[in-house]
Amino acid sequence: MSAYPKRIALLGSTGSIGRQTLDIVRCFPEQFQVVALAARSNLDLLAEQVREFRPSLVACFADSAELEQKARALFPNVILGERGLLAVATHADADVLVAATSGLMGLRPTMAAIEAGKTIALANKETLVMAGHIVTEAARRNGVSIVPVDSEHSAIWQCLHGEENNQIRRLILTASGGPFRTTPPEELRDVSVEQALAHPTWRMGPKITIDSATLMNKGLEVIESYWLFDVPYERIEVVVQPESIIHSMVEFCDGSIKMQASLPTMHLPIMHALTYPERLDTADKNLIRELHWPSISALHFEELNLERFPCFRLALEAGKRGGTYPCALVGADEEAVAMFLEGKIPYQGIAQMLEAVLEQHNSIAQPDVNATLEACAWARRAAREWGEKHLAG
Repeated sequence: MSAYPKRIALLGSTGSIGRQTLDIVRCFPEQFQVVALAARSNLDLLAEQVREFRPSLVACFADSAELEQKARALFPNVILGERGLLAVATHADADVLVAATSGLMGLRPTMAAIEAGKTIALANKETLVMAGHIVTEAARRNGVSIVPVDSEHSAIWQCLHGEENNQIRRLILTASGGPFRTTPPEELRDVSVEQALAHPTWRMGPKITIDSATLMNKGLEVIESYWLFDVPYERIEVVVQPESIIHSMVEFCDGSIKMQASLPTMHLPIMHALTYPERLDTADKNLIRELHWPSISALHFEELNLERFPCFRLALEAGKRGGTYPCALVGADEEAVAMFLEGKIPYQGIAQMLEAVLEQHNSIAQPDVNATLEACAWARRAAREWGEKHLAG
């Protein structure tokens, strides 16, 4: 039996994953205790969270002097900047770090938490995509578990409970297909920001929503799967499952397939990451909607159309090349999505920008953390320069 209450340090408390993590704490106050919170710019929501959960440590990764001043006024003992994220990640009382920050800022705190012996509930894709070899080796060396929070990786992880890795034939990740699953490729040139943000089944932040529209997100998940489950790329596949009921599957050497199903929710994978190897009863919590099978008239599975989703192909190529190619991919994608959301480049310009940056990149075979972040920063600059030259205006 796991020891409760489990003490949680949470990076990215005001984002989608962070808020849903706190929903679970709210439903199970005897099982969980929040000891540290970190957020970026939504300081009013962070203040509400601090009043409710009373963590002993509050951090803010403010990106302006105005936000820093407001943070100091709201939280007298706040720790600012990366120093604050590192303090949360290594909090002495924390049993588990929920790494729910978006983008590049999650790598150093996650590494620090691993060195401090914390269990990592990982929701930050970029950490494993950019530095999978570094993170997994550090976890192995420190005897630390990295448990997945993404719904697809949680599904695979659950299917693998009690199974041997050498009996895996295929990992099969599912994708909803996003808002452009059936859009003819020639019509994608006129896609608006509003259309790209209208995901049919999931409600997420703007960056991950655009990545889900381009299926960059699914490409990053393939790279994550490679590191999380130690399965070669040629045995990781993606199939479109538009209802988002089957969250992923594992096929074993005897031909048997396990799959994990639920209505679309992130509460379930977050909770499983926090409670494994146990499961908590949610029947009276109004947290997880029951899947009533007779109401599901049909489940559909479709082949992924690479012509419609070139970002997926680029992500897969970067993962297979290794070195700092995945770092360049992440950096270029951060910049490309930001420029698209600002209306500076068209939707198809995202893939064009990524391909141009990857073609320019001089990869380092075995980068350390500094080289990883430097490659990412170079890619952001290269993407911005290419975008301004070829696509802006």
